[in-house]
Amino acid sequence: MAHVQFADLQFRPTEFLDFTSLTLDEFQQLVPPFEAAFHAHMATWRLDGKPRTARQFTVYKNCPLPTPEDRLFFILAYVKTYSLQVVQGRLFNMGQSKANQWIHVLLPVLLAALRTLGDAPARSFTALAQRLGVSEADAATVVDSLEEDPAPVAPVPAAAPASPLLPMTGRNGVSSVPKTLLNRRTVIAARKRIIR
Repeated sequence: MAHVQFADLQFRPTEFLDFTSLTLDEFQQLVPPFEAAFHAHMATWRLDGKPRTARQFTVYKNCPLPTPEDRLFFILAYVKTYSLQVVQGRLFNMGQSKANQWIHVLLPVLLAALRTLGDAPARSFTALAQRLGVSEADAATVVDSLEEDPAPVAPVPAAAPASPLLPMTGRNGVSSVPKTLLNRRTVIAARKRIIR
């Protein structure tokens, strides 16, 4: 089965943008800090998540993600699509378990690279307001308007950085999904009926 690589898509800007949400120039700006964060991570951790005690990390001969661009392309495609790990593995010529390992290694690496660039997601109104250069009330207004009606795009103040890697996140709240109370009589009775 054919697989996707950075080298195949770097000459197709529209497809590359569809896979990553970045232009090739924006992608190339992210590669050096991403690779530095990757090597810093791999200096202390192995690919299987255990602490590194012996050898240094080296790219092995049949590695499915041999270049820094391939590793960054892999994780950006995953973050953009959130495909099943089986699908992500098939796309990049590896099994599900290996895709799982790479995802768990590369997600914190991507976050560390975004932090070094100052483009990590803002997790509070204070951080968002500081990044946008507006008051907290204005930041709350922007987020509230995005939560209520996602179709119109809220205007970004002129003082905002021009970075395309500025994701914003809303408030983390309690889930509104009703909870199933497992100790109710009807639930216990239904469970006993099924178990028999």
